[in-house]
Amino acid sequence: ASPAFFTANTFFALVRSSMVPLIFALGVLLVMISGGIDVSFPAIAIFAAYTTVKWSMDASFDPGLVVIFVVAMVVGGLLGLLNGVVIARFRLPTLIVTLGTQTIYKGILLTYVGSVYISASDLPASITGADVHLVDIAGGGYLHFMIIPVLLVALLIAWMLKYTLFGRSIFAIGGDTEAARRVGIKVVRTQVWLYVLVGALAAFGGIIYVVLGKNANPQSLVGTELDIIAAVVLGGASIFGGRGSVMGTVLGVVLVQLINNNLVLVGIPSTWQRAAVGLLLIFGVTVQALGAMRARRRPVALAKEVSA
Repeated sequence: ASPAFFTANTFFALVRSSMVPLIFALGVLLVMISGGIDVSFPAIAIFAAYTTVKWSMDASFDPGLVVIFVVAMVVGGLLGLLNGVVIARFRLPTLIVTLGTQTIYKGILLTYVGSVYISASDLPASITGADVHLVDIAGGGYLHFMIIPVLLVALLIAWMLKYTLFGRSIFAIGGDTEAARRVGIKVVRTQVWLYVLVGALAAFGGIIYVVLGKNANPQSLVGTELDIIAAVVLGGASIFGGRGSVMGTVLGVVLVQLINNNLVLVGIPSTWQRAAVGLLLIFGVTVQALGAMRARRRPVALAKEVSA
């Protein structure tokens, strides 16, 4: 419908718009595989990113981009630790806990850290200087170099899930927590470290968001949970736990961003983007629910055949 769709500019815009959601989606994927749902990751992301930038500004000290990433990820990991301890130790519903901590983190950020928009002119030089393009084309299209760390993180998460004991333990806990406990998996410790990792991933995505946007706004990111969760579900992760993949998550993120971009290209109001993503989420969950019902009926049918 739009002649601008099949162009390099559109492709590079799609890649740029998918980078931060992909980092968030990888964290949501890990939580969903373990049998939970996390909605606090946007608040952790902006809390860690804004706090780190504000610290650098207040100290009049630019530690460099690598140190900024490390500091933000430590902050994000500590916030994730709080989620993990509360969820694992007290066995509380993940959705309720993360919904509560999201509000707490946002309130602390605005009350005690800062509520002022930080423009590009006030950002540390290492952040503004990170606006490096791997590819530039006519018409303003470009491929940002931040795609490299994003892809590396995706590959590391895929490797961890497939080849490490920690990754396999996440699948086991999501499949059946009690069975995982009986075979010797330390469920509480695994869950705590899982949320620490998810918090660090959220902070990583928060800094990339600041680098790409060239600003730090404490009001940003919170409210993007639906798009991310929808992307993970559409990518094949089960809301019941125990199933999911990095490749599926990548495709889910690209699909959601593609739909959002296309609605703009064909002139559909942006308010319909939320409706479209919501419909996709309902579709994805319905397909999973029907599949689970079919799986439950199959053993019963087999048992009847055997008895007959």
